[in-house]
Amino acid sequence: MIEGRFGEKGQIYFDIDLINNDGLNLPVEVFLDTGFTEFLAMNRQDAEDLDWLFLRQNRLRTAQGEATFDIYLGKVVIDRQEFDIPVFAGEEIQEILLGSQWLKQFTLIANYQRGRVTLE
Repeated sequence: MIEGRFGEKGQIYFDIDLINNDGLNLPVEVFLDTGFTEFLAMNRQDAEDLDWLFLRQNRLRTAQGEATFDIYLGKVVIDRQEFDIPVFAGEEIQEILLGSQWLKQFTLIANYQRGRVTLE
């Protein structure tokens, strides 16, 4: 289980680790975006800095219309578990987005009244 937190407008944030190509764990804050149906999205420059393996380009429908993303093979740690996942990278992405694909592996429990949010 990992504990998250609510932002000022009800956004949901979690802390995860990204693992670069040299095996170094880098803790980051990610924004849970249930409208994003993949695992993870981030700025292209950040994915390149992690030295992840470029796999291909892929078109994806976004709120702004269709866009082309570079897909990298990324490595993340969530709840002490390591995952190799496809990471969508684009120029316009400002925050690291955790997508709804994770909700197939973890249960999201959000209790606004108690200010508590977890992935179990």
